[in-house]
Amino acid sequence: MGKNKLKKFDDLQGYPHVFQYPFALLKEREFEMRGKWGESFFKNSNPIVLELGCGKGEYAVGLAKRFPQKNFIGIDIKGARMWSGAKQALEEGIPNVAFLRTHIELIDRFFAPGEVSEIWITFPDPQMKKVRKRLTSTRFMQLYQQILTPDGLIHLKSDSPFMYTYTCEMVKANGYPVQVATDDLYHSGIADDILEIKTFYEQQWLERGMTIKYIRFVCQPREQFVEPDVDIPYDSYRSFNRGKRSGKQSSQEDTTSK
Repeated sequence: MGKNKLKKFDDLQGYPHVFQYPFALLKEREFEMRGKWGESFFKNSNPIVLELGCGKGEYAVGLAKRFPQKNFIGIDIKGARMWSGAKQALEEGIPNVAFLRTHIELIDRFFAPGEVSEIWITFPDPQMKKVRKRLTSTRFMQLYQQILTPDGLIHLKSDSPFMYTYTCEMVKANGYPVQVATDDLYHSGIADDILEIKTFYEQQWLERGMTIKYIRFVCQPREQFVEPDVDIPYDSYRSFNRGKRSGKQSSQEDTTSK
C-alpha cells in the first residue's frame, strides 16, 4: 500500500463523521447506532439518505449541501476514495453528512427497518456477467426493502446502457412505481439541481460523448421477487480505469463498483 493511501487511512481514523466497523466486530455485537443515526449522530429526526458505492463522495457531499433538511451517508468499502469527500465535509463543516466504510451487502447490520428514506446508486459496475452482484438486482432489492420506509425511493444514475436496461426490466418485472426514467439525462429537460451534481467519473463519461441514464422508482415492499428473463446486449465501450485519469480497462471487470 502506498504512503499516500496509508496517510488517508490514518486521517479517516480521526474523522468524527467516518465510521469503520470491521466485520469481525459485527459478529460479536450489533452496531451501536443501528436505528439511532438521527438521535445519536445527526441529533435530529430528518430523513436519512444513503449513497451506495459513494467513491469520492461527491454526491453525498453535494446533496448534503443542497438539502440541509436531510441527512446523508456515503457508503463504500474503499477508504482511500472516501477520504476526499470526508475531508471536504470536515473542512467545510457540513453537519448533515457522514461516511460508513463497509460492504454494501452488510448495510442491514447498520440500519434498522424503516430507518432510510432514499438510496442513491451512482455509476455502479454493471456486473454484466454476475447478476447477484448488480446493485439493482432482486437480491439487493430484498436487502434495500429491509431498511427503507415503505415509500422509500431508489435512484440509479449510470453511464451503462446494460445497467440501465437491466434495472428498467427489473422494475417492470416487479411492478415498482416509476417516477422518472430517461436514457439521456442531460438532453431530457428533466435534469435539475440534484441530478446535475457530477462525479469525477461522470465528467469523464460526458467528455467522451456518452449519455447518462437515470431512473427513480419507489421500492414498495414485496414478498416475492421476479428476476427479469431478458437478453440484454453487453456494453461495447471500454471504461477509464477508476484508479487513474488515463489508461483503459474493460467495463466488464469484476469489481463491486466501476
